[in-house]
Order: sequence, then structure tokens, then C-alpha cells
Amino acid sequence: MSSAARLSEPQVLAHTKRRLFPADEDDGPSYVVADTQFSKAEWLPGRPVEPAVRDALAPFNHVQIGGGYPDLVGVRALESDLLAVDRIGDEPPLIAIEAKGETSGGVDTQLGIVQAYDRLHEANAAYFAAPIAAITETDRTLARELNVGVLGVDGAGEVAVLEVPRVVGNRTSSDATALRFQAGAQGVADTSFSLNHPKNYLGYPLAHTAAGDTDTLLSEYEVVNAVAEARRGAAFLGLIEDGVSVELTSLGQEVVRFAKARCGSVEAALSEFEDWYRSSRRFVEVAPAWGQLARRVVFEYPATELLVTELQTMHDDWQPEPSLVDLLEHLHTLHPTFAIELFVRGDDDVRSRVLTEDGALRREALEDGYVYHSPTVFQLKAMLYHTGILTERGREPNRLEPLEDVWALREPV
Repeated sequence: MSSAARLSEPQVLAHTKRRLFPADEDDGPSYVVADTQFSKAEWLPGRPVEPAVRDALAPFNHVQIGGGYPDLVGVRALESDLLAVDRIGDEPPLIAIEAKGETSGGVDTQLGIVQAYDRLHEANAAYFAAPIAAITETDRTLARELNVGVLGVDGAGEVAVLEVPRVVGNRTSSDATALRFQAGAQGVADTSFSLNHPKNYLGYPLAHTAAGDTDTLLSEYEVVNAVAEARRGAAFLGLIEDGVSVELTSLGQEVVRFAKARCGSVEAALSEFEDWYRSSRRFVEVAPAWGQLARRVVFEYPATELLVTELQTMHDDWQPEPSLVDLLEHLHTLHPTFAIELFVRGDDDVRSRVLTEDGALRREALEDGYVYHSPTVFQLKAMLYHTGILTERGREPNRLEPLEDVWALREPV
């Protein structure tokens, strides 16, 4: 152990997060969570955690990577000064960080390095962060041998990169998949679905392909007026690649092929959409062929397969009509990170209400509709209803009664 400047572990971690995951940069898929232990009011007896530090570390989740729960774990393409190799395939690396701060016994640097090394069983890169005065040459040598990056934090919050790790390839656990899901175009962390009918998203690749301005066509054919939301949702469903310009994915191209085969042209297909404008009837019943196409598209969304699989399991276990609370408790047992990231809002106060410091669920908090993520419990559920997967449509959180909100398969096997 070494002596160091008086930086607590939460402070070290908050400065590290700002360095590795800056909030003001939009340079590709990025998502990060801090462990739930950092959501508590006091880190050490008589040493409260400043609200600004907790805010900087939010959102919180209890994510298992390797043999334990990293202090900070996220997905982001890091700069070249932080990694010896900047990417693994086409995906940004999964990064795990262990931090140590000042205690009455000093800073246990070697334990932090070994803990970071353990995360490399599933992470692509691991870092150890600590007050810079506590890090010795012996620590740096150990970290180099174990392929652990070392970050030194000074009293002003500046973070120095002392050792750079190599990116490694690893198997993907369900927890790691959930973090990648949040970081990718199909995540739900900030924005995803804001429209609750699948035809609004199917229409986008058709309007994009048709002759004329996409936004104008979507309005003229009465597909949808909220064109920005339709574009974003089409990207989340994997129908388009939404970058500097819009490009159809293979799934989006298949929607266009279907439209031409059925209607002769994308313009003729778009004219059919006028019949469904403001329709509240189940889409798969109003337009069976289009509804089945929408079902295929919605099933490509990663969360759909997980939900259907686990709802079938609950049906087999004599829970044919589980409530939202039942479903979340079941999902949290098998896929804890995914369950929280998909259903629970990322606000600090919400995560603190829903999760204990050890990452366990507080059932009483789940009975409040306010804690739920609207794009999941309202928009996604509504699409699963319209495509014939679920028995009931979704509700907005302010109208949601979680104990009465049924999540049941319309056609269980």
C-alpha cells in the first residue's frame, strides 16, 4: 500500500469517467455505467459522497464482467493515446475500470490492478485508476505484465495515462451484450422509439427509395408527420444506416422488395399507408401481409427475442399472464444488466430507488410506473402488440399500473 493525495474512490472514478467517456463528444456508439455501490450517500463513515460526484457517475447498474463487478464498465471507441489497438473488428471495445482511493490504510494499488486484470476474462480492455501519487514503478511494472492500463488522477482532476493496455478479444457474456446493446444504434439509453406503430418505421425506407424528398413523401402519403422520429426509429430497427446520409440496410432493402412485389412500386405501396393513418386497430389484423412483415422486422430487434424467450419460459412455468413487475423480476434473475438497461430509466434517483447498493431489486419501487423507460413499456410494447406478439398494447409511464400491466404472448408455443 502507498500513501496518496486525499482523493476518495468515487472522486477518482468520476474523473476517470470524464476522461474516458466525455459527455460532450459524439464520436460513435458509447454507453457507460458505474457500479451500484457508488450510488450511496456515504462512501466511508463520515465521508459523504458529493452530489456532483454521484451525478457524474450515474447511471448505476450492477454489471458482472469476468470474475466480479467493475467499478465502471462501458463501450466506446477510445483515442489512440489510451489503447495500443483502437478496435476489435467493427465494434468499439468493452472497457472495465477498477479504481482505488485514499483510505485510512492508504491506497491498495496492487489489489486494484489484479481486480482489473480479472475483468479481462470478458472485457476487451481493463484499466486501474488511482491518485497519481500512490502509483509506483512497481505498480506500473505489474500492470504492464498483466496488460492493464494505468490512469493517474491528480488533485485537480487531471488524468494522466501512465500505462496503455492492448485490446484483446473475448467471449461475450449476457451482461456485456447488454452494454453493447445500449451503446449501439439499437440501444434505449437516451432515445429510441418515440412512435408506437410499426408502419411509421416501415414507411421510411419506402419514402427514402421513392422519387422525391423523403420527409415530404412521408407527410403527403400520410405515413407519419413526425418524420425525424420515424427516421430514428427506422435506424433502431435496423432498416437504415443513419449517418451523414441515409443508406438502406439489407433488412430495409427487403422491405422495399416486399413493397414492389406486392404493390408494383414503392409509391403504390405508400398509398396503402394512407388507409392506416391514425388507426388504433391491431396492425396485423388490419393489414395481415404488412403486419407479418412488421413482425419479422420487430423480431430482428435484439430485445424482442429475449422478451419472447423469457415470456415463453414464464408461460411454461405457469405464469401465462405475468405483470410488468413479474416480468422484470424474472428477467433480472437471468439477465440482470439487460433487464435494468431495457426497462428502468437511467436517472440517478430512479436507479437508486430500484436497485440496492448490491444490485438487488426493490420490488416496492417497481410498482411505480414513473421508474420505467417509456420507449420500452409504451412504444416497444405497442409495436409488439400491433405485430401480434403480445396480447396488450403499451402505456405511457404516467398512466402505467405495473402490477396490472400484462406482458403475455398472444401465441405461446
